Amino acid sequence: MVKATVDNNEVFEISSNDEGFIINGKPLSWDLAKIGENHFHLIVDNKSFRAEVVKADHATKAFTIKLNGKNFQITLKDKFDLLLEQMGMNNSASNKVNNLRAPMPGLIIDLKVKEGDTVKQNDPLLILEAMKMENIIKSSGEGVVKRVKVKKGQSVEKGHVLIEF
Repeated sequence: MVKATVDNNEVFEISSNDEGFIINGKPLSWDLAKIGENHFHLIVDNKSFRAEVVKADHATKAFTIKLNGKNFQITLKDKFDLLLEQMGMNNSASNKVNNLRAPMPGLIIDLKVKEGDTVKQNDPLLILEAMKMENIIKSSGEGVVKRVKVKKGQSVEKGHVLIEF
């Protein structure tokens, strides 16, 4: 399941099955045709739309889509983002970073920071492979890396301290 927020206002739950996509519990009847680079023709419930992907930031899962000449800002949260949110590890009111703990068991695939590095909110810190998916763990705020407590290739358990700030 994915949650899509449009213009920081409407939230849609999107899932899929063998028959197609389901939006907020209702099957989506649609047809999509690519007509050019980042340009599409979309038919939803017998209504026609011209669609353009204006901007796509896959790292932050933020997109600007133009439908029939009107721009929409869309942000996506996948299962991993929703799990982090449930655990209280999403972007909080505080911009100062404390210790980073593993949100789930996994394998450290790559480290993006070292001791002494200054990080800003949403900077990638490391890549954790969990449930056969590579997950980019990002900073929830600003800080200076005091100590990296893991190594590339190391297995970690949920709650293990990965980085101290």
